[in-house]
Amino acid sequence: MSPLRPRAGRDGGPGDDGGPGDDRGHGGDHSPRAPASPRTGPAAWARDLAMGMRLAAGGGREGWIRTALTAAGVALGVAVLLLGSSVPTLMDSLHGREKARENLGQLHEPPPADDTVRYTSTDTVFHGAPIRGRLVHPDGAHPPVPPGVRQLPGPGRMLVSPALKELLDSHDSALLRERLDYRVAGIIGDEGLTGPRELTYFAQSATPLAAPDSYRIDHFGKDWHAPPMRAPAVVLLIMTCVALMTPVLVFIGTSVRFGNERRERRLAALRLVGADVPTTRRIASGEALFGSLLGLVAGGALFLGGRQCASVITLWGINVFPADVAPGPLAVALIAVLVPTAAVAVTLFAQRGVTVEPLGIVRHRPPVRRRLWWRPALPAVGALLLVPLARESAWRDTPLNTVRLAAGAMLLLLGVTALLPWLVDAVVGRLHGGPVSWQLAVRRLQLNSGSATRAVSGITVAVAGAIAIHMLLTGMQAGFAQAYAESGKLPRIGLWGNARDWPQVQRALTALRATPGVTAARGTIDGGLSYTTGRPGSAAGFATIAIGSCAELRTLARLDSCRDGDLFLTGARGHTLTPGATVDLNPRYTAAEPVRPHPWKIPTTARDARLRHPGRAPGRVHYDLLATPAAVDIGRFGYPTAEYQIDFDRDTPDAVEHLRNTAARIDPTMNEFSAVDNPHDAQYSSVRNGLFTGAVITLLLIGSGLIISTVEQLHERRRLLSTLDAYGTRRSTLSWSVLWQTALPVALGLGLALGCGLALGTLLLTMLDTAVTVDIPVVAGMTGIGGGVILFVTALSLPPLWRLMRPDGLRTE
Repeated sequence: MSPLRPRAGRDGGPGDDGGPGDDRGHGGDHSPRAPASPRTGPAAWARDLAMGMRLAAGGGREGWIRTALTAAGVALGVAVLLLGSSVPTLMDSLHGREKARENLGQLHEPPPADDTVRYTSTDTVFHGAPIRGRLVHPDGAHPPVPPGVRQLPGPGRMLVSPALKELLDSHDSALLRERLDYRVAGIIGDEGLTGPRELTYFAQSATPLAAPDSYRIDHFGKDWHAPPMRAPAVVLLIMTCVALMTPVLVFIGTSVRFGNERRERRLAALRLVGADVPTTRRIASGEALFGSLLGLVAGGALFLGGRQCASVITLWGINVFPADVAPGPLAVALIAVLVPTAAVAVTLFAQRGVTVEPLGIVRHRPPVRRRLWWRPALPAVGALLLVPLARESAWRDTPLNTVRLAAGAMLLLLGVTALLPWLVDAVVGRLHGGPVSWQLAVRRLQLNSGSATRAVSGITVAVAGAIAIHMLLTGMQAGFAQAYAESGKLPRIGLWGNARDWPQVQRALTALRATPGVTAARGTIDGGLSYTTGRPGSAAGFATIAIGSCAELRTLARLDSCRDGDLFLTGARGHTLTPGATVDLNPRYTAAEPVRPHPWKIPTTARDARLRHPGRAPGRVHYDLLATPAAVDIGRFGYPTAEYQIDFDRDTPDAVEHLRNTAARIDPTMNEFSAVDNPHDAQYSSVRNGLFTGAVITLLLIGSGLIISTVEQLHERRRLLSTLDAYGTRRSTLSWSVLWQTALPVALGLGLALGCGLALGTLLLTMLDTAVTVDIPVVAGMTGIGGGVILFVTALSLPPLWRLMRPDGLRTE
């Protein structure tokens, strides 16, 4: 018998080959079954995942630290995903509230009745804050009321939003109280507000409202469609979602792998007691699943707590109630399923390259050399999607362009994570020599750079996205600032409203000139007219006429002589508008308008005149005809408007607010156009600050994960550290090695992030036809924070390092 084959014992052993004690005979009643094949069905998955969750929950203080960090990363991602999926619901709620409380006029105006009301807009601005105003006058005893209003306020009274009530009660709003010369009779309910910080009022005029200053309605809630967002806002919204989502998705994938090396040692113990490799991988997935489920719950709680801040945040004039920030049920279900599934999938993917053996041995398979050929494909495809958009003449908001922009930006950012591992291996593989601390760090990265690059990938994507989005914001903000600075060089405000006759305009000019701070005021009555070009099949042309006194017309054109009854042609339409030509003073601007022509023949006594500002300068109307009041009947025009240009002294305190008060007394429905207030500065600055804060928080969380990874690597090398300490290696040498080991991947990642962020930001600004502007403070700040993360990780890794550098670490059993 071979000495390697056990002898048959009395009790039978696994080496028996048949004997008296062998009950594997063919005829025995107790013949043992063949070894059962491993269970791989749903029950096995459930059992092993549950065991992994129990191990994660009972892992002691260190295990709970890893689980808490995993949960924090997943919670951040879940909160951002829930916030992003709430945007459609939020906008639907916002537009629904606006639609329910508004009626911008009916195609067929109803006749006066007991249930009709005359209605008009009286919006205004106070110290840069827009205030929505609505003025009504009922025709009967049962007028319609908008949501949030039980009944109309009495004549000369108004209902106000809580925020406007607070503003009116403040000590520095005396001029606003003077402008809104109504007695506060109550508060508008939440149903009639788009947000808790909205400034709005609903008042009843003490005198009847007449056309064309108002229109008659019989209900609120007419069909209303929100105006489309402007191209810069669309691009900014898409890029904000991408810049927030991409690093969060990377961080979720990284956070579920925290504690990977310690987990593998624990799995080795499970192999020792009989678990097979698939079982250990499912158990490892259960540990990651436990952290992701905690993160899912914490993310939901973070979202519910964070959405309470919606009431104090106003962006681009949008302020919403916290209850409006709610994701759809389908989005919640997808997030609840996909996030834990992603945690399990990432863990299984991470386990594919290791083989866990008993006795605490983790045997890595031969490392696969990282190939370069496929890694640039992600950023290349992203650039191919974005470059055609940048070369188009103007951004067009279409579903295809939205998908191309989002996909291209995300691929460009994710391409950084694909390039970083190869770049780290390529750089550290060529590093040789240097101080001992440098060689220790480089050698460690040469042996295994996976955990370091995974953590740094999150930093890289976050920094690249932050640089790109800040470049976009800076370029847009600079464009608005330049436009407002150019148009605001001359302190001037424009006003326009409905006109009845020239004496009305004269009285308004007298009141405006008497306003404190006003240095000059000019005004005309503007009207539109149409004319035929004389060419067969050609469409009618449109022209503009200004009506005013000779003094007012001389501010528009150079006139040799002028008296009431004169009319002048500026030659803007060539020879089409000539003395004796017939024009229509009531042209149709839309196909839905009824045809009511008011023909008028240009007097043969009309003379030529040259405009003082012939070019189409911003804020100036290019007039085709100039007329004195006696030259044309103002009542025959379809929509005559009074246009005022008022210059004011910036040194006069509150000159603009005094001017707005005068305009409200002249006509509360008068509209303002000016470059006095630039609302974009505060809006863009708040968005930039919010994104910068979010990027900093993300970097700190990623830095925390890097700390865990570094400390675990130190524990993995505790015997080596004890050996180095026994040989007399100084603590400073190993401390510097930890610093270099962290700094090298981060420095390479920041270099990639800088290049990717600048490229993406340049493409986005080119897409909007905006000058490329690099936000140097943000670039420097993000780079500095990246460097701070290195010092942060190193500083918190030193105490564990010094505890491990002890000779007793060489003792073994």
